[in-house]
Amino acid sequence: MSTFQELNLSNQLQYAIDDLGFQNPTPIQEKSFSVILSGKDMVGIAQTGTGKTFAYMLPILRDLKFSQQETPRVLVMVPTRELVLQVVEEIEKMAKYINVRVLGVYGGTNINTQKQAIAQGTDIIVATPGRLYDLALSRALKMKSIQKLVIDEVDVMLDLGFRFQLMNIFEILPERRQNIMFSATMTEDVDMLISDYFTSPKKVSIAVSGTPLDNISQESYNVPNFYTKVNLLTYLLKDKGLFSKVLVFVSNKRSADRLFEALDEYYNSELCVIHSNKTQNYRIRSINQFDKGENRILVATDVMARGLDFDEVSHVINFDTPNFPENYMHRIGRTGRAEKEGKTILFSTDAEQSAKLDVEVLMDTEIPLLEFPSEVEISEQLTPEETPKEVERNNPHKRKNRETFGEAFHEKSEKNSKTNQGGSYRREIAKKYKKPKTKGDKNYNMRNKKK
Repeated sequence: MSTFQELNLSNQLQYAIDDLGFQNPTPIQEKSFSVILSGKDMVGIAQTGTGKTFAYMLPILRDLKFSQQETPRVLVMVPTRELVLQVVEEIEKMAKYINVRVLGVYGGTNINTQKQAIAQGTDIIVATPGRLYDLALSRALKMKSIQKLVIDEVDVMLDLGFRFQLMNIFEILPERRQNIMFSATMTEDVDMLISDYFTSPKKVSIAVSGTPLDNISQESYNVPNFYTKVNLLTYLLKDKGLFSKVLVFVSNKRSADRLFEALDEYYNSELCVIHSNKTQNYRIRSINQFDKGENRILVATDVMARGLDFDEVSHVINFDTPNFPENYMHRIGRTGRAEKEGKTILFSTDAEQSAKLDVEVLMDTEIPLLEFPSEVEISEQLTPEETPKEVERNNPHKRKNRETFGEAFHEKSEKNSKTNQGGSYRREIAKKYKKPKTKGDKNYNMRNKKK
């Protein structure tokens, strides 16, 4: 196994690595270093938790010379605000002994404050696509000096609907630049992006998407419904020694709030929640409290499944079985990081068994099924989504199936039973008045009257 000293880092970078206590680069860091250093476009495919931030920033920082220019030379785009804060923090750790200016910009905060910070000058800017595009449109951020573009978690960006902003950002960047992209999965959308904007990129792939990390043990329970899942989770979390730092994933914001409310009765001070409907300050506070160990349990949605780096997560619990099997991989990647042991538990209802099978097919392995604990109560309470839709019978106000009737289901009245006679209408009128009835020709009518 190679060491960081073999990568020929600058002394300042090596001092920072030594301070952090790192000795050996991860596979993605080792394979990416020389490619990025060469200046070629690169596409890296690697699971989360493999050290991608260091993989692209170490070679960039090694060649980033001191400059007093105000416009940034390196642009890093990430999908979420939380990732912006995390990447800025990681860069600052690496650049501890380097005179480099790093700025993070993201939505949900005052854009004028960010414009003022940009005006002070920066070397590296880390941004979400939406806020970056807004700053570029307002001409507060000039990207004429960008030499290196890094897009991290690009598959998440496309999932979150940032395609429009990405396309427009590519159009205003200098043509001569190095493109670096990292993704946990290779999709058709990602491949199209590479074909359109990258020049003969070098592909660095560490692990095939769907390959479970060897140091993560996986288990599962079959559970009948949502509130029985709540009972099971409450039962498991009682063991604070074993479940010391737990990340609980749910499929949507509604389920996150519902689960948070149900667990709040038992684990009030130990619990926090994060999803995209929460305010920026709330989300940052929840992340910091969980990361520092002030809260033992964090409930999160899939949007937060990738990129966030938490230390010492003892368990990842998949409260819902994800519809997309790749999301399961990104969820469990939050534990077992830095080659440490990790544990995951999957809850699945009968309706979720097919999704569970998709996960097992993707990983080419069967998730061991545990016996449901006899101490856990089986709840009969159902969520609105689980409640069967009642069919009303004999409702006099509800129309029945039209197929049992003809064109109308009652006899027409005599008034409405008249039919259009077409050309015979004039003949019927003539017969009734003994003369043709014309409009406007008074002389003609008078002559006929005298006769």
